Formats: sequence, C-alpha cells, structure tokens
Amino acid sequence: MIDFRSDTVTRPCQTMRDAMANAEVGDDVYGDDPTVNELELWAAKRHGFANAMFCSSGTQANLLALMAHCQRGDEYLCGQQAHNYKFEGGGAAIIGSIQPQPIENEKDGSLCFEKLTAAIKPDDSHFARTTLLSIENTINGKVLSLEYMANAREFTNQHNLKLHLDGARVYNAATALNVDITEICQHVDSMSICLSKGLGAPIGSILLGSESLISDAKRWRKVVGGGMRQAGIIAAAAKIALEENPKVLQQDHDNAKYLARQLNLLPNIEVNEDHVETNMVFAKFSNTIDINNIVEQLKAKNILLTAGNPMRLVTHLNINKADIDNVIEQLSTLLSN
Repeated sequence: MIDFRSDTVTRPCQTMRDAMANAEVGDDVYGDDPTVNELELWAAKRHGFANAMFCSSGTQANLLALMAHCQRGDEYLCGQQAHNYKFEGGGAAIIGSIQPQPIENEKDGSLCFEKLTAAIKPDDSHFARTTLLSIENTINGKVLSLEYMANAREFTNQHNLKLHLDGARVYNAATALNVDITEICQHVDSMSICLSKGLGAPIGSILLGSESLISDAKRWRKVVGGGMRQAGIIAAAAKIALEENPKVLQQDHDNAKYLARQLNLLPNIEVNEDHVETNMVFAKFSNTIDINNIVEQLKAKNILLTAGNPMRLVTHLNINKADIDNVIEQLSTLLSN
C-alpha cells in the first residue's frame, strides 16, 4: 500500500518494535514508568526546557498546554488555519472554557502582528482576558522563519502574553531551515512535538515547558482521561523517533520536491513547486477531472490519496522515489483516459 494521505500513516520500524517488546515499564500515573521518565528527561534537556510530559496525541498536548497557560474565561490568539483551532474539535472552548480568537493567516502561514495587536482585548470585565499567542511551525507545510519566531517572542513580551508553539512538525521546520531544533525552541514558553507523524513513532506527542506548566498540564491530563499506566511500551518507540528519525526528514522533503516536479509534467494538474518547503505537496486539478473517481481507481491499485482540490499529498519515511514513480505512472494513465 502506497499512502500519500498523511505522514500520520507511518509504521514503526523493527528497531522500534523490538524496543517496545523489551521496554521496562511501570505505572506512569504514579510516575513509576522508567522508560517514560527517561523519555521526558531526555526530551526536556534536548530541547532546552525545564520539563516534559508524554501525551497520547498532539491534540491532547496542545489542549493541555492551552489549559495550563489559560484560566477559564481567558482567550488565546491563533490563526484561522491553526490546527488547535480548526482541527482539534474545539477542545479549548469545550473542555477548557478558553475563547479562541482566530486571525487570518498570511500566505506564508504567519500571523500579522498588527492584526494580532488589534485583537488583544482591553483589561475590562466585558472581555475575555487575552493571555496567550499560539503559533504553528510548520503550518500546511510552510516554514516560519527564525526571524519570525524571534519577532513573535518580542511581540508576546511586549503585550505580556505567553507563547505556545504547536510544533507537530517542528523537526520538518528545523530541517528546512538547516538549524538545530533549539534555534526554534528558544523563543517559546511551551511546545508540542508530534512523534507519530514524520518521526515515525506509532503513538504519542511530547509537551515541553516550565516545571510549573508541566505540573499543571499533568493535572489536566488526568482530568481529561489521559493518564497512562505501563506507557513505557510506546515511550520506547517515541524516544527512538526523537533520537533517530529527524536525520531522515530531508529525504522526505527531497521526495516531495520530486513529486511536485513529476506532477507538473502531467496534463490537467498544476503544482506551485516554490511552495513545497517540506513534505507536503498541494496539487490543483482541472475542473474537468473527476477527482473522487481518480481517488477510487487508485485505491483499487493500492495507492491512497485524499480527495480534494487542491489535493494534499504528503511524503514520509514509508514513501520512496519508486512509490512516487508508481503513482505518477498510474495517474498519467488515468488522466490520459
């Protein structure tokens, strides 16, 4: 099966499976799981934070960060396209009683500081208290620059806000920028990293922050049912993902560029290759093409795509150049017919 739907479909390698089978475990709610503890200590030190917490998902990690930063009735600023606003079930509002204030994303995925400033509420009982700015890097495959990250830090300091980074694919950003991950981490108060996307772990995300923030987040994790018991089984794979798989992300980026070039050679498909910054390709099909039919026919050939126009195709560690050539050949046949 060749699966371009997302990098969430990656499967654990044999090294991860062996580590999971042999992991030393304990009850993580009691703090007794040595493999989880090792992962959290290592992750905090590696990324320059005081503490870390292993979570079941990126959605959970982001929610817990928002709930730890904000009180009931507070507000956080974010982008209209932000994952923790648009694609996480409204958890901040539903569970945390935190009001999102979305701002239209710029074409490069960033948020305009002038628009953000205008959205900050006065200190008045009529308004929710603006407490936090949440940004995302990468966002729809686009990379926020180090300069933008520094400006975001300056903005939040100026307005007495905290800064959270949804870093689900932050290692893709670091790879694209050709910098160590700490060059991004240094600007934020908290950060989530998804381990089950391009990094290839089967389950889990890490939330990084201060001692007090992680302490609060752990309480909320228990409240929302996220306390895990012998979680070392999955933490063992997560640590391998963090230690080893950032090294292979450039291959995913190179494959995405190659995919974009090959798609542009096909009739009735257009890709802006300059917009392919990491592992995501957005292909625009002619209105004459029945995309749903294309997707169904390719599925019958063990190629999985997500219908949409533009269509998002995501490269990852289970996609190689031969897989790309295969899908291009099949697409070419279908389009010519």
